[in-house]
Amino acid sequence: MPHWTTQFHLSIEDVDHIEGALRCQKKDLSLNRLAFTTSESDKEHTEDELNKIDAKLTRIHDLLGRLHNQKVFYRPPNQHNEPYIGG
Repeated sequence: MPHWTTQFHLSIEDVDHIEGALRCQKKDLSLNRLAFTTSESDKEHTEDELNKIDAKLTRIHDLLGRLHNQKVFYRPPNQHNEPYIGG
């Protein structure tokens, strides 16, 4: 019986594309949510849609956070015993 894949081999560019797509989807959902809150349509229907959008936004936000927490950030070695100023 086949087993689930527990490790994925993604390049930095792959992760960057995934994060970009998630941010784009998050932006679109946020704009849809804003449109629902400003419209004067059926309140019950709107509340159901808002709950669905909020659930999707929460899942995307959590996934982006997990991706961020798994990154290992590189800091170049200090060669001149000076404080590192990033940017």
